[in-house]
Amino acid sequence: MNKNSMYFVGLDLGDKYSYIAILDKEGELIEETRLPTTKTSFHQRFSMLPPCRVAMEVGTHSRWASHLLTELGHDVLVANARKLRAIYHNPRKDDRADAETLARLARLDPELLSPIYHRSPQAQADLAVLRSRDALIRSRTLLVNHARSIVKSSGDRLPSCSANCFASKAAPAVPETLRPALSPILETIASLSQQIREYDRHIEQLCQDQYPETKLLRNVSGVGPITALAYVLTLEDPKRFLKSRDVGPAIGLVPRRDQSGDHHCESPRLAMNSCVACSSPPPNTSSVPSDLTVTCDVGA
Repeated sequence: MNKNSMYFVGLDLGDKYSYIAILDKEGELIEETRLPTTKTSFHQRFSMLPPCRVAMEVGTHSRWASHLLTELGHDVLVANARKLRAIYHNPRKDDRADAETLARLARLDPELLSPIYHRSPQAQADLAVLRSRDALIRSRTLLVNHARSIVKSSGDRLPSCSANCFASKAAPAVPETLRPALSPILETIASLSQQIREYDRHIEQLCQDQYPETKLLRNVSGVGPITALAYVLTLEDPKRFLKSRDVGPAIGLVPRRDQSGDHHCESPRLAMNSCVACSSPPPNTSSVPSDLTVTCDVGA
């Protein structure tokens, strides 16, 4: 971290436009401006600045923006949005004020931003494979349930079977009157199953070629290539954790605590409303191991 930054920049990222507030070492606001939220405009503006400490909130654009500004030589802090009460509890909240608040927090103490870690572009691309597979599984489950409910409401039932073979086994059992409505659905389910199998082969190949560490995790009973790869990609760099017990809190697996004065209450129930490190939903642990896709955005 560059402790001798001449300027401190707050960057409030918007979908179309972003606001910038720049402070000098004494905390004087020397510039406020707005620019399009594009790689070209960011490169043009920030390449003109000397190395700065730049603070932004985690969000849709924070990943690529932080990587870009880091490549330009800036010290980038991606703040955990849920930790910034000074911003989201501000009664006069607006984009300009948010940018200035981010700059002042970065100047005062970076730890006040509870900075998060964004995973590398390659790890994010590989995790997108798992998420795309998960999206197909959810879509297939929705269509399978739709087909079963339609047939059941007509007084018949489709045979029990796995989702992988549902299309072939359910087709003969569909009543004749419902075939025009359900035949396209069954064809789509069959196509989704084929695409899911292709994802499975690709994930297996990723584990073997790029992430050999998943082999050790798969020695645990019930852990397959998808669960192992999701775990590895979510943590990405294990060296950023000083102790193994730091991993649980990083993905939101921490007990609830309420302590004030002599009052102390700690619930054994996990505080899974959001990930501590990234303000995203907690990991999806409700699926069976073969369908597990970690939706936590630690380092997203």
